[in-house]
Amino acid sequence: MSLLERAGLALLHRIDPETGHGLALKALQSGLAPSPGPITSDRLRCAVAGLDLANPLGLAAGFDKNAEALSALAQSGFGFVEVGAATPRPQPGNPRPRLFRLSEDRAAINRFGFNNDGMDAIAGRLMHRPADMVLGLNLGANKDSEDRAADFAKVLARCGAYLDFATVNVSSPNTEKLRDLQGKAALSALLAGVMEARAGLDRPIPVFLKIAPDLDAQGLEDVAEVALSSGVAGVIATNTTLSRDGLRSAQKGETGGLSGQPLFEKSTRVLARLSQLTDSSLPLIGVGGVGSAEQAYAKIRAGASAVQLYTALIYGGMSLVNEILTGLDALLARDGFDNVAEAVGTGREEWL
Repeated sequence: MSLLERAGLALLHRIDPETGHGLALKALQSGLAPSPGPITSDRLRCAVAGLDLANPLGLAAGFDKNAEALSALAQSGFGFVEVGAATPRPQPGNPRPRLFRLSEDRAAINRFGFNNDGMDAIAGRLMHRPADMVLGLNLGANKDSEDRAADFAKVLARCGAYLDFATVNVSSPNTEKLRDLQGKAALSALLAGVMEARAGLDRPIPVFLKIAPDLDAQGLEDVAEVALSSGVAGVIATNTTLSRDGLRSAQKGETGGLSGQPLFEKSTRVLARLSQLTDSSLPLIGVGGVGSAEQAYAKIRAGASAVQLYTALIYGGMSLVNEILTGLDALLARDGFDNVAEAVGTGREEWL
């Protein structure tokens, strides 16, 4: 990390987290963050659900909710970028404060509630996306919608032409009763609507399902069954957690979803179990607590074909992207893998 980036992070940590996040986005757009361009090697190049990736490290949804920094993110080193979540209509989300740094735990709690500019404004920005990036959109539902399940299909139909993939997000804890859509019957019906919207696109794209880390054993089995039968391209495991086990920070009691280091073990165990339940037949993207090359590698060995991060950037800055990918390449070489795909699932039993 450069002295400039270190100073910038220190400054951002002295102000309100949500204001700091807005400034970080502006700094990125202004060219003040590292811009190494696509980071790749023969070992890191991979294909996931038909997507050709320069490397298996992606940016998780939530960092760029409104697709405002696409050009900068295309040069930030990630193999793929997911923006959003987007809902059919604009909505303000929950009242501030709604983002909390838990510095002692290298974590964050958010209760944003799908605040975004709405699918029309976001589609207008996606239309001008850089061609040289793999770009996805997290699909959401309006809080006051009469038919939340239909909202996901609406957003895909509106924005799908400008995307390389989309993610159905029924796992955010910050919209009341949204997680109820993870139930077997509700999820099957929701995904049927989304896949119908996908079929109507001129260029059908992969659709991923993002799940919560707090599912019980039966709930996870149901999700695996629905995922396998619905036609989704893969599963993103996992979203934030409602658990607060082992936290030390003063703001650990805030309501919302917890992300960052404390989520790593829990989300990786869910990932490994899902890999087992699907018999490695469905591409999985591992997210939750990734902050180092070793943790990215652990997710891959637990069954992930690719990984995502977001919260770790709060503490490690954008230079963390290059750091993780350089380290991951070295770990693959150390263990004799010619390509990252060869390592997927090789350490799954350690997490079961």
